[in-house]
Amino acid sequence: MEEQFAKIIEAIGENLEREGLIDTPKRAAKAFKFLNNGYEKNLESVLNNAIFSAETEDMVIVKDIELYSLCEHHLLPFIGKCHVGYLPQGKVLGLSKVARIVDMYARRLQIQEKLTKQIADAIETAIDARGVAVVIEAKHLCMMMRGVEKQNSVMTTSVMTGIFRKEISTRSEFLNLINR
Repeated sequence: MEEQFAKIIEAIGENLEREGLIDTPKRAAKAFKFLNNGYEKNLESVLNNAIFSAETEDMVIVKDIELYSLCEHHLLPFIGKCHVGYLPQGKVLGLSKVARIVDMYARRLQIQEKLTKQIADAIETAIDARGVAVVIEAKHLCMMMRGVEKQNSVMTTSVMTGIFRKEISTRSEFLNLINR
């Protein structure tokens, strides 16, 4: 990967012997590997047995989870926040595991629409929830730095499963709580 970054830097007309660029291919490769470390993880390892029995059937929400991902079309970042809600059915996730699931999928080359669905599906699979709701709001640098250059645009995506999809009152409760 380091060699490929060196070729890219040279292809844009830069001099790899310039002081500031001498170690850039190595640093860029290390950064790119970190930004895409979600490929090294799977749901089982991320959950790490942090699924617990619980009597509650009331809504669980984790909101404002920061996320950073790379657009699979331009390899530019999109940055935002994710809100996750679920209705347990005898099992709940350890709190940090919701954020870790978000990170696992966000740290892959992505489109926001797919990311939103992957998070919902993973939580539904992990605990057989009665329903899962995921909303992501993000700014895309591919929209801000190139192309249409719109600095204030925010993309919002949502996936609702189970009771969140079927019952408007449940969906409304979730949306009201994340917008507080």
